[in-house]
Amino acid sequence: MTEVEGSGSNTAMIETIQKAAVIGAGQIGRGWAAVFATAGLETMMTDPAPGAVEAGLDVSRDMIGQLAEAGLCEDPHAAQARLVPAPDVATAVRDAGWVQECGPENVACKSAIFAQLDAAAPPHALLGSSTSGIPGSQFLADLPGRERAIVMHPANPVHAMPVVEIAPSDWHMPDFVERCRAALTQVGQVPVVVNHEVPGFVMNRLQAAVINEAMSLVGRDVISPDDLDRVMEYSIGMRWAFIGPFATMDLNAAGGISEYTQKFAALYAGLGQDLRTSEPWAEAALTRTAEARRAALPLDRLRDRQSWRDRTLLRLRSLMENRRQDDPGAG
Repeated sequence: MTEVEGSGSNTAMIETIQKAAVIGAGQIGRGWAAVFATAGLETMMTDPAPGAVEAGLDVSRDMIGQLAEAGLCEDPHAAQARLVPAPDVATAVRDAGWVQECGPENVACKSAIFAQLDAAAPPHALLGSSTSGIPGSQFLADLPGRERAIVMHPANPVHAMPVVEIAPSDWHMPDFVERCRAALTQVGQVPVVVNHEVPGFVMNRLQAAVINEAMSLVGRDVISPDDLDRVMEYSIGMRWAFIGPFATMDLNAAGGISEYTQKFAALYAGLGQDLRTSEPWAEAALTRTAEARRAALPLDRLRDRQSWRDRTLLRLRSLMENRRQDDPGAG
C-alpha cells in the first residue's frame, strides 16, 4: 500500500479504499451507496429514521440493476451483496476508509453529524459532505479533524451523473484535495475542483442562472413551460450533454473560441443586462409550470418517470464513456 501525505501532520495510507459508510438513506445517500458498492467497496448505510435504511438499500439495489442494464456494472449481484445496513454511526464507520455524509441541508444538523463522524471514524478516513450549497467553512471550521473533512458535492442522481465537486475550504492542503480526487476516481466518479468557496458551488450556480431566467420567461408569457423544456431538450441540452459551453463556443466558429468571442461578446453582454436571473420566482410562473407538469405527468406516475430518467441518463453516460474513441479533441 502506498503512503500519501495527508493535509495534516500524519501520513495516510490511501492506495485503495476498501470500505465506505453512507450517513443518510435519502435520495443522495442511496445513490452514493450504489456507486460505492458497484466500485467494489463494502458499503455500510445508516439513518436514524425507522425503516429508512432498509428502504434506502432497496433503492440502491435497484440503482445497481440500472447500472448493469447500461453495461456499467459487470456483476450486479456481487455489488448488491456489498450493501450492508448499520444500526448506528459508530457501527457504520468502523474500519471505513471513506465516510460520506448525506444528511439534511442544515448547518446545525451537519455540524452535529460531523462531530459524531470525526469522533468515531478511523483517523485515516476521508469525511465527505454531500451538501448542495453550504460552504464547508460554515459547518466544518470548528471540527477537531477538519483537515480530513471536506465538501464533495455530487450531481443528482448520483449513480447516473458521475461528476462530483470537491470544494475545499481555506485550511485544506493541495495534497489532500488530490487524495479526494483519487478516491472519487477509484469509485468511477468524475471529480472537479472548485478552487475557493462560493455559495452553491458551480453546478447549482449554473443551474440557478438557467432556471431563474426560465421562470422569468414563463412568468412574462414569453414562452410556455412545455415549449421552454423543448428548447432545452432539442438544442442547448443536446450539445451540452456531451460537450460543455466553452467547447461548444470553440466549435461554433471557424476560428475557434477566439473568433466566437470577438463576434458575440457584445451580444452576450447586452443579453446579460436584460436577463432576469436575480428576480424572485413570480407566482404566475410557479402556477403555470406546476399546471403544465401535472397535465403532462400525474403525480402517481412521477416515480415511474424518475426511473425512466435514470435509465436514460445511464444509457447516455454509457455512450459518453465510449465517445472518446473517435473524438479528435479528446485529451
